Formats: sequence, structure tokens, C-alpha cells
Amino acid sequence: MSTADTPRPEVPTHAGESRSLGEIVGDITSDMSTLIRQEMDLAKTELKQEVSKLGKGAGMFGGAGVAGFFTLFFLSLALTYLLDDWMPIELAALIVAVLWGIVAAVLAMTGRKEIKEANPQLPTTQQTLKEDVQWAKTQKP
Repeated sequence: MSTADTPRPEVPTHAGESRSLGEIVGDITSDMSTLIRQEMDLAKTELKQEVSKLGKGAGMFGGAGVAGFFTLFFLSLALTYLLDDWMPIELAALIVAVLWGIVAAVLAMTGRKEIKEANPQLPTTQQTLKEDVQWAKTQKP
């Protein structure tokens, strides 16, 4: 009897059908391939969302800088001239500069908070990968 005539071991399925070991391994390989592609798609989507959050925080920093510059310029002039009525112009300008330094610090802290809230760890992808590992461990032919 040659190896071609040797019967293949068959594994019964739920419906009473028989499948060869090769078919089962092929199905598992196909399932794993699909699963890996799905995990990659999930990681890409999740990463795009996190990069979007980082971009939003960076945009806020930029917008705060531009708005702060114009606000600082015009309000500083107005406040300096207002304070000049009660004190020397030099002291008035120093007081105005300190006030706008405080405003700049508050804007910087707000932008920093936005950047810290971004989570590049991809928690959903990590969780599903753990689930996939557990699933793969239970798939024994």
C-alpha cells in the first residue's frame, strides 16, 4: 500500500461531517490571517484618532500664540496708557507685561493638558489582541 492509498485521519464536525486535519489547519490559518488583518485595521483607526487629538492640542497652542500676540499688543498699549495716568510709564509697562505673562502661562497649561489626554497606547487594540491570543490557545486541532 502506498502513502497515497493511506487513509487520512478525519475529525468529526458539529454537523456529523468529517474534515481532514489539513482542512482544519487550513481553516485556522485562514482565520488567523483574517484576524491579523482586522487587528491591523483597528490599530490604524485607533492611531488616527489619537494623532487627531494631538493635532488638536498643537493647533490650540498655535491659535493661542497668535491670538495672544494681538491681544497682548493692543491691550498692553491701552492698559499702559491707562496706568500712565497714575504712575510712571515704565512701571505701567512692567505691570502690563507681568499680567500677559500670566495669561500666556494659563494658555500653555491648557494646551499641555490636551496633549497629555491623548493616549497613544491603543487600549482597544491591546485588549482585542489579548482576546485573540486566548482564542488562538483554545484552537487545537
